[in-house]
Amino acid sequence: MSISKKYAAEFIGTMVLVLLGCGTAMLVGCDAKNGCGYLLTALAFGLVIVGMAYSIGNISGCHINPAVSLAVFLTGGISSAEFIGYIIAQCLGAFAGSGLLTAVFVLGDIPDQTGAFGSNGLAGVGNNAVAGLLVEVLLTFIFVITILGVTSKKANHGSFAGLVIGLTLTLVHIFGISLTGTSVNPARSIGPAVASAINGNAAPLASLWVFVAGPLIGAFIAAVTYKVLEGPSKAASVPVKKPAPVKKPAAPAAPAAPAPQAPKAEPAPEKTEETPVQQKKIEIPIIDDDEQKASDLMKEINQAFDKE
Repeated sequence: MSISKKYAAEFIGTMVLVLLGCGTAMLVGCDAKNGCGYLLTALAFGLVIVGMAYSIGNISGCHINPAVSLAVFLTGGISSAEFIGYIIAQCLGAFAGSGLLTAVFVLGDIPDQTGAFGSNGLAGVGNNAVAGLLVEVLLTFIFVITILGVTSKKANHGSFAGLVIGLTLTLVHIFGISLTGTSVNPARSIGPAVASAINGNAAPLASLWVFVAGPLIGAFIAAVTYKVLEGPSKAASVPVKKPAPVKKPAAPAAPAAPAPQAPKAEPAPEKTEETPVQQKKIEIPIIDDDEQKASDLMKEINQAFDKE
């Protein structure tokens, strides 16, 4: 998400918070004796947080409060440059919301039940700045530590974070409206105080520092406390195993000299079986009768000559 979109989301969210939260207080009043207006104002602030958390929360985190941004910065959620940009966008959004309220109430000639555009004050604590500062520190501490806990990645609370944060803001308003008007948000206090001064009532500016310092101190204490309670992250707590040293491959051994080979024995001559000479049969030819007679005759003649 680009940083300019985050700043735009913080501007819009803070503008809506001042417009609807302070605007409700201006319409119904915040007198503790008038319980209906008292509760409506508390609910208005809380419901704005719920609505913005589920609309711009996925863009900027829906801080819409410099105290919350300070706590997120201290816990490592945003960089220093983002922190400064968030505060500027939130203050500009508060001025825009107060400007819209001025346009609606002045142009519509609507009476402001608070008399100061929903600004915070010290009337509920006897105009004692120390008491007002203590109230703001305590309420902001409760609010911010809830935010850090419910949005922690280690806790994995799911999709209920926006609802829990909104209800917590409603709770601290129910307690603090009759005391200081419940700031817990420097931007929410600066915008209406400046608008009130522009419209002729500069009284809120005199005690404005209480509603800037108080929430910032409370957020600082909440961030430090939560970091101590939560402990190191899982990634930091698991010892990192050092990689085993890489063994260098051994140099290849020189080839061994070939062992002398024994002289190969010449193969023994193959024994050949002598085939026996076959003796030829002398066949005596068969003599015909005439030849036999002639032969006998010759023998007789020869014998006769021998006798003589």
